[in-house]
Amino acid sequence: MTRYFTEDHEWIEVDGDSATVGITHYAQSQLGDIVFAEVPAAGAALKKGGDAAVVESVKAASDVYAPVSGTVIEGNDALEGDPALVNSDPEGEGWFFKLTLSDSSELDSLMNAAAYQAFVDGL
Repeated sequence: MTRYFTEDHEWIEVDGDSATVGITHYAQSQLGDIVFAEVPAAGAALKKGGDAAVVESVKAASDVYAPVSGTVIEGNDALEGDPALVNSDPEGEGWFFKLTLSDSSELDSLMNAAAYQAFVDGL
């Protein structure tokens, strides 16, 4: 599996033609304590860069954007009952949704882990 990152602090882990999407450790640390998360429904068609999910913290509400275009396979229902999973395990159990990729070439515009770390270090 290969993991990519966006400048909006989403991560996407690709396995064949499907992928899992969430927000990075950096993003959750900037948001603070997560109190609500809304994930997309299965079957939703997402466009690269478009709104995909919503996360609310004690500080702010933020959109989670689709790193690539695709169709949602499932949303992480566990976040409804325990949105703090995004804080405790943002790049693991705190994932937001899984999707089927519609254009894998869109991955070419994303950053690898080293490039993302350099991006965050520059903020």
